[in-house]
Amino acid sequence: MHSTQKKGLMALCLGLAMICSLAVHAQNPMPLAMDKAIELSLQNSKQLKVNKAKIEAATGQLKHALDNRLPDAKISGAYMFLTSPNIDLKTGESNGGGSSAFPRPNQAMYGMASVNMPLYSGLKIRYGIESAKFLEKAAEADAGYSKEEVILNTINAYCNLYKSISAVKLVTENLGQSQQRDKDFQNLEKNGLLARNDLLKAQLQTANIELALVNAENNLKLAMVSLNLMMGLPDQTILQPDTTGFEQPLTAAGIETYVQQAFSNRKDIEALSLRKKAAGAEVNAVKGEYYPSIGLTGGYAAGYIPKLLTATNIMNIGVGLQYNLGSLWKAKSTIAIAKANEKEIEASQEMLNDHIKLSINKAYLNFLSAQKRIEVQGKSVINATENYRITKNKHDNNLVTTTELLDANVALLESQIALEEAKADIVMAYNSLLEQAGILLNNQSAK
Repeated sequence: MHSTQKKGLMALCLGLAMICSLAVHAQNPMPLAMDKAIELSLQNSKQLKVNKAKIEAATGQLKHALDNRLPDAKISGAYMFLTSPNIDLKTGESNGGGSSAFPRPNQAMYGMASVNMPLYSGLKIRYGIESAKFLEKAAEADAGYSKEEVILNTINAYCNLYKSISAVKLVTENLGQSQQRDKDFQNLEKNGLLARNDLLKAQLQTANIELALVNAENNLKLAMVSLNLMMGLPDQTILQPDTTGFEQPLTAAGIETYVQQAFSNRKDIEALSLRKKAAGAEVNAVKGEYYPSIGLTGGYAAGYIPKLLTATNIMNIGVGLQYNLGSLWKAKSTIAIAKANEKEIEASQEMLNDHIKLSINKAYLNFLSAQKRIEVQGKSVINATENYRITKNKHDNNLVTTTELLDANVALLESQIALEEAKADIVMAYNSLLEQAGILLNNQSAK
């Protein structure tokens, strides 16, 4: 074989090897720790992007309110064509019957510039700025609350993925055992040591396990798609969660501790409090309608009418006063609306306080239930494992029926799946409790 052919063959083999390597690499699952999943979700959350836009809008409103302190400057001008006017001056004097020598202009031009610097506007500007500042901070607090929701949703999706993977693993293992049992039963049935009815029962259970595996695999695919969408990854990315975090024991403080932390840390409480302050500032701003507006004014004007008038350097400066008498009867309704908005926010605060207390109690009880479930399911797996061992030994010695053996096998599988679900549920319950207390974000940042 020529050296050129050898080199070409080697290059081809190397290329095929690289393609195979990339294919294998593409199919390998992506290791994913919970902290990394949370980080990706915070980076790609659509809700947080909406909150960011709201913060930018609130910042723009604040800038607009601050701009109200700046002077207004206006420039105007005009160029006009004029008709020939008929002018009859009633002076009581005669010009001797001659024609009038009054000029007849056919065009006119003028320009004006004015500046108005507000000095006092009934505190409307001041309270308008104050209200805008509170609303900007409220938008930021809303974003903080949404972050906690994003983190909790990611943790729940991560736990659901763990549940699904565990279910597929356990059902797959059980299916293998069931298929092997079918082979053993077939041999026994051929040798006349097992009734055909018992073989059919075993094969029926194997079919049911196969269907359960299909459902478990579908749930796993949906769980992966859900988490991938949250993290901004391609839908079909294969994920491999870290299972070590589901083996660590979790403990909670007293319920009163979480209630106190909630009223100190929850961002939705902070946001509502800021909106209440903004509403109070808005009431004061509306009351400013009862007061006059005072401003420093200045201007420049120039005009030109051919054959009649030329005016330049017409400058003025002074103090202007403006008062809308209609505000004496119109402002009352506006103030009433602003006060009603303030009362609505106060009522919403009271409702939120009650909701938080109830939610924390519910989350705390769910955590205690999850703790108890871990303990109970752990014992159930031990008991179900021993029960299946004893039942199988008895079945091998023809002391129990095949139905009892199959029932023991189902009970063992169910207890194993329930234990894995309980491990995920307690993680979800614990983090839900932290979220209700408003400390989930701080807890993640401290890790």
